[in-house]
Amino acid sequence: MTLRLLGGLTPRAFLRRYWQKRPLFVRGALPAFRGVVDEHALAALAARDDVESRLVERSGRRRNTAYGPFKSISLKKINSTLLVSGVNLHLEAADQLLRRFDFVPQARLDDVMVSFATRGGGVGPHVDSYDVFLLQASGRRRWRVGRKTYVVEPGDLLYVPPGWRHDGVALGPCFTYSIGFRAPRGAELGAAFLDWLHERGLPDAAYRDPRLEPTSRPAQIPREMIRFARAIMEKVKTSRADASAVLGRYLTTPKPHVVFRPGRSRRPLARAEVRLDPKTQLLYSGNRFYLNGECITVGRKDSALLKELADRRRLPGARLARAPLADLVYDWHRAGYVRLKAAT
Repeated sequence: MTLRLLGGLTPRAFLRRYWQKRPLFVRGALPAFRGVVDEHALAALAARDDVESRLVERSGRRRNTAYGPFKSISLKKINSTLLVSGVNLHLEAADQLLRRFDFVPQARLDDVMVSFATRGGGVGPHVDSYDVFLLQASGRRRWRVGRKTYVVEPGDLLYVPPGWRHDGVALGPCFTYSIGFRAPRGAELGAAFLDWLHERGLPDAAYRDPRLEPTSRPAQIPREMIRFARAIMEKVKTSRADASAVLGRYLTTPKPHVVFRPGRSRRPLARAEVRLDPKTQLLYSGNRFYLNGECITVGRKDSALLKELADRRRLPGARLARAPLADLVYDWHRAGYVRLKAAT
């Protein structure tokens, strides 16, 4: 399936030749794909407080953007586009679509955004800072990527690397699915590092200057104070494990609008299939696991099972039905992080 998805390329060949290098257009990548949501269901998602959405309407050369939630919305005006982000967090079929691209590490997967556009609709020419696969579900859209033009039809796939200017215009009513990826940004990682340092406890020392002399330049920062600040900063040492902890928490922390609903199933773990909720991100490094912003450490035997759960995102409950893993899974279920489905 992945070979057809990538136009006959293996994931290795695709990553080597195209990933973050140049666009790739695949005709009929998923020929049977017609989407997982219709206009009414998309509008219903756009009306929710826990869903990010926006409406872009073009008038001449101007585009006006409004942000949801939308209690009432018309999807019949020409030159308009409704975009709903994170559809994979709310529809299992959209999450399954996202997982088709898990030949890229899950730490890089972001979300599935669904857009419905009427004739002439589009967000305008733009450059993204992230990789994106654009999958056409219905209708036709004309994409201009760099100097090339593609007219995409249902089932066609277009990969656009970061930094490439692109512009998609609907040739009629159409649905487009954007599978987006994320990459850590320096400023965001810096903020996460500061939060982590605050939790650990920064080196605490009060500046003292018992031999202070009168100054003729009252606005000048004293050299002794600069040396004190530098000494404090040099005490902040980080290791590979520290970097993993900061990155793991950063990558798995849910976005502000994400809400988990506590599980209510009373199904015994031994007769259930454990599935990660679509909103849950479970990553690992060594024997440390990061779940929705939390760091968890388990023993070696349990670590192997949790890694399998993280990679596959589902596992027979019978394999997890022993302490302390069973207690951990039930805690996650009560928090809404995992679902207990009937074993198949």
